[in-house]
Amino acid sequence: MIAKTNMKPIIGKLYCSSSHTVLVVRKRPHVVNGGGFVVMDCSAQRVVFKVDGCGVRGKKGELILREGDGDTLLLMRRKGGMVEALSIYKKWKGYSVDYEGSRKLIFSLKEPNSCLVNNNAIRISTRNRERDFKISGYFPDKCCSIVDSKGNEVAQVGVMKEVEELMESKDLYHVVVKPGMDQAFVFGIIAILDYIYGESTHC
Repeated sequence: MIAKTNMKPIIGKLYCSSSHTVLVVRKRPHVVNGGGFVVMDCSAQRVVFKVDGCGVRGKKGELILREGDGDTLLLMRRKGGMVEALSIYKKWKGYSVDYEGSRKLIFSLKEPNSCLVNNNAIRISTRNRERDFKISGYFPDKCCSIVDSKGNEVAQVGVMKEVEELMESKDLYHVVVKPGMDQAFVFGIIAILDYIYGESTHC
Protein backbone atom coordinates (compact mmCIF):
# COMPACT_ATOMS: atom_id res chain seq x y z
CA MET A 1 0.00 0.00 0.00
CA ILE A 2 1.19 3.51 -0.71
CA ALA A 3 1.96 5.33 2.52
CA LYS A 4 1.45 9.04 3.02
CA THR A 5 4.56 11.07 3.85
CA ASN A 6 5.77 14.60 3.27
CA MET A 7 8.19 15.05 0.38
CA LYS A 8 9.99 17.91 -1.32
CA PRO A 9 9.19 18.42 -5.01
CA ILE A 10 11.87 17.20 -7.40
CA ILE A 11 10.90 19.31 -10.41
CA GLY A 12 8.29 21.71 -9.01
CA LYS A 13 5.41 22.13 -6.56
CA LEU A 14 3.06 22.56 -9.51
CA TYR A 15 3.40 18.82 -10.22
CA CYS A 16 2.65 17.65 -6.67
CA SER A 17 -0.78 16.94 -5.21
CA SER A 18 -1.92 16.76 -1.59
CA SER A 19 -3.92 13.61 -2.32
CA HIS A 20 -3.50 10.31 -4.15
CA THR A 21 -3.77 10.94 -7.89
CA VAL A 22 -4.83 8.36 -10.46
CA LEU A 23 -3.64 9.18 -13.96
CA VAL A 24 -4.39 7.18 -17.10
CA VAL A 25 -1.75 6.51 -19.76
CA ARG A 26 -2.72 5.91 -23.38
CA LYS A 27 -0.02 4.88 -25.85
CA ARG A 28 0.16 6.51 -29.27
CA PRO A 29 1.02 4.69 -32.52
CA HIS A 30 4.42 5.54 -34.04
CA VAL A 31 2.75 7.49 -36.86
CA VAL A 32 1.62 10.08 -34.26
CA ASN A 33 4.61 12.19 -33.12
CA GLY A 34 6.84 9.13 -33.39
CA GLY A 35 4.88 7.22 -30.78
CA GLY A 36 5.05 7.95 -27.08
CA PHE A 37 2.02 8.36 -24.85
CA VAL A 38 -0.48 10.79 -23.37
CA VAL A 39 -1.21 11.10 -19.63
CA MET A 40 -4.79 12.00 -18.69
CA ASP A 41 -6.36 13.19 -15.45
CA CYS A 42 -9.75 11.59 -15.92
CA SER A 43 -11.33 13.37 -12.96
CA ALA A 44 -10.56 16.75 -14.56
CA GLN A 45 -10.90 15.50 -18.17
CA ARG A 46 -7.60 17.03 -19.25
CA VAL A 47 -4.21 16.06 -20.64
CA VAL A 48 -1.53 16.46 -17.96
CA PHE A 49 1.61 15.30 -19.79
CA LYS A 50 2.69 14.11 -23.21
CA VAL A 51 5.76 12.03 -24.05
CA ASP A 52 7.11 12.15 -27.59
CA GLY A 53 8.68 9.01 -29.00
CA CYS A 54 11.71 9.11 -31.27
CA GLY A 55 10.18 7.32 -34.26
CA VAL A 56 9.64 10.29 -36.62
CA ARG A 57 11.60 13.47 -35.87
CA GLY A 58 13.36 12.58 -32.65
CA LYS A 59 16.78 11.10 -31.91
CA LYS A 60 17.44 7.56 -30.80
CA GLY A 61 17.94 7.43 -27.05
CA GLU A 62 16.32 10.83 -26.49
CA LEU A 63 12.85 11.42 -25.02
CA ILE A 64 10.86 14.56 -24.26
CA LEU A 65 8.26 15.00 -21.53
CA ARG A 66 5.89 17.88 -22.26
CA GLU A 67 3.20 19.59 -20.24
CA GLY A 68 -0.36 19.22 -21.44
CA ASP A 69 -0.11 22.46 -23.44
CA GLY A 70 2.98 21.18 -25.28
CA ASP A 71 5.74 23.08 -23.44
CA THR A 72 8.92 21.03 -22.94
CA LEU A 73 9.41 20.01 -19.32
CA LEU A 74 12.04 17.27 -19.26
CA LEU A 75 14.66 15.99 -21.68
CA MET A 76 15.85 12.42 -21.09
CA ARG A 77 19.01 11.18 -22.81
CA ARG A 78 20.72 7.81 -22.83
CA LYS A 79 24.50 7.92 -22.67
CA GLY A 80 26.33 6.09 -25.46
CA GLY A 81 29.77 5.26 -26.76
CA MET A 82 32.23 2.42 -26.32
CA VAL A 83 32.76 3.00 -22.59
CA GLU A 84 29.02 2.80 -22.03
CA ALA A 85 28.75 -0.36 -24.13
CA LEU A 86 31.36 -2.07 -21.94
CA SER A 87 29.90 -0.83 -18.65
CA ILE A 88 27.80 -3.06 -16.39
CA TYR A 89 25.16 -0.31 -16.42
CA LYS A 90 23.34 1.64 -19.12
CA LYS A 91 22.82 5.21 -17.95
CA TRP A 92 20.19 7.86 -18.61
CA LYS A 93 20.19 11.53 -17.58
CA GLY A 94 17.06 13.62 -17.06
CA TYR A 95 17.26 17.42 -17.48
CA SER A 96 14.73 20.14 -16.78
CA VAL A 97 14.32 22.65 -19.62
CA ASP A 98 13.25 26.25 -19.03
CA TYR A 99 11.67 28.73 -21.45
CA GLU A 100 15.12 29.94 -22.56
CA GLY A 101 16.21 26.41 -23.41
CA SER A 102 18.77 26.06 -20.63
CA ARG A 103 19.08 22.63 -18.99
CA LYS A 104 19.67 21.46 -15.43
CA LEU A 105 20.36 17.88 -14.39
CA ILE A 106 17.47 16.50 -12.35
CA PHE A 107 18.10 12.76 -12.11
CA SER A 108 20.18 9.83 -13.31
CA LEU A 109 18.88 6.33 -14.04
CA LYS A 110 21.00 3.17 -14.13
CA GLU A 111 19.83 0.07 -15.97
CA PRO A 112 21.83 -3.16 -15.40
CA ASN A 113 23.71 -4.08 -18.57
CA SER A 114 25.39 -7.27 -17.38
CA CYS A 115 24.62 -10.57 -15.66
CA LEU A 116 27.50 -9.68 -13.31
CA VAL A 117 25.22 -7.24 -11.45
CA ASN A 118 23.94 -8.97 -8.30
CA ASN A 119 20.87 -6.78 -7.89
CA ASN A 120 19.28 -6.18 -11.31
CA ALA A 121 16.85 -3.48 -10.16
CA ILE A 122 16.71 -0.25 -12.17
CA ARG A 123 17.89 2.54 -9.87
CA ILE A 124 17.32 6.30 -9.96
CA SER A 125 19.14 9.10 -8.11
CA THR A 126 18.19 12.76 -8.04
CA ARG A 127 20.86 15.44 -8.41
CA ASN A 128 23.55 15.38 -5.71
CA ARG A 129 22.08 11.99 -4.67
CA GLU A 130 19.55 13.77 -2.44
CA ARG A 131 17.01 10.98 -2.96
CA ASP A 132 17.30 7.45 -4.33
CA PHE A 133 14.63 5.24 -5.87
CA LYS A 134 14.37 1.85 -7.53
CA ILE A 135 11.88 0.00 -9.71
CA SER A 136 10.13 -2.95 -8.09
CA GLY A 137 8.19 -5.37 -10.31
CA TYR A 138 8.10 -5.71 -14.09
CA PHE A 139 7.02 -2.76 -16.23
CA PRO A 140 5.96 -4.71 -19.39
CA ASP A 141 3.33 -6.48 -17.28
CA LYS A 142 2.17 -3.07 -16.02
CA CYS A 143 2.69 -4.33 -12.49
CA CYS A 144 5.47 -2.34 -10.89
CA SER A 145 6.23 0.47 -8.45
CA ILE A 146 8.70 3.27 -7.92
CA VAL A 147 10.08 2.74 -4.41
CA ASP A 148 12.16 5.17 -2.35
CA SER A 149 15.25 4.32 -0.28
CA LYS A 150 13.07 3.72 2.80
CA GLY A 151 10.96 1.12 0.99
CA ASN A 152 7.92 3.37 0.51
CA GLU A 153 6.04 3.09 -2.78
CA VAL A 154 5.73 6.57 -4.28
CA ALA A 155 3.95 5.49 -7.48
CA GLN A 156 2.30 2.32 -8.75
CA VAL A 157 1.75 1.22 -12.35
CA GLY A 158 -1.19 -1.11 -12.97
CA VAL A 159 -4.10 -2.01 -15.21
CA MET A 160 -7.65 -1.66 -13.91
CA LYS A 161 -9.56 -4.94 -14.09
CA GLU A 162 -12.43 -3.47 -16.09
CA VAL A 163 -9.94 -2.14 -18.66
CA GLU A 164 -7.99 -5.40 -18.75
CA GLU A 165 -11.17 -7.32 -19.55
CA LEU A 166 -11.83 -5.08 -22.56
CA MET A 167 -8.27 -4.92 -23.89
CA GLU A 168 -5.82 -7.75 -24.43
CA SER A 169 -2.93 -5.31 -24.86
CA LYS A 170 -1.43 -2.97 -22.26
CA ASP A 171 -1.91 0.15 -24.41
CA LEU A 172 -4.05 1.69 -21.66
CA TYR A 173 -2.95 1.59 -18.04
CA HIS A 174 -3.05 3.72 -14.91
CA VAL A 175 -0.51 5.18 -12.50
CA VAL A 176 -1.33 5.97 -8.87
CA VAL A 177 0.93 8.71 -7.52
CA LYS A 178 1.43 9.21 -3.79
CA PRO A 179 0.48 12.53 -2.12
CA GLY A 180 3.34 15.00 -2.34
CA MET A 181 5.23 13.02 -4.98
CA ASP A 182 6.35 14.93 -8.07
CA GLN A 183 4.22 13.62 -10.95
CA ALA A 184 6.47 15.06 -13.66
CA PHE A 185 9.41 13.13 -12.21
CA VAL A 186 7.32 9.95 -12.08
CA PHE A 187 6.37 10.18 -15.76
CA GLY A 188 9.94 11.03 -16.76
CA ILE A 189 10.92 7.68 -15.22
CA ILE A 190 7.98 5.88 -16.86
CA ALA A 191 8.99 7.32 -20.25
CA ILE A 192 12.46 5.78 -19.87
CA LEU A 193 10.99 2.43 -18.76
CA ASP A 194 8.76 2.49 -21.83
CA TYR A 195 11.84 2.98 -24.02
CA ILE A 196 13.98 0.37 -22.25
CA TYR A 197 11.36 -2.31 -22.80
CA GLY A 198 10.84 -1.40 -26.45
CA GLU A 199 7.32 -0.02 -26.16
CA SER A 200 5.68 3.11 -27.61
CA THR A 201 8.61 5.54 -27.29
CA HIS A 202 11.22 3.26 -28.86
CA CYS A 203 12.54 3.86 -32.37
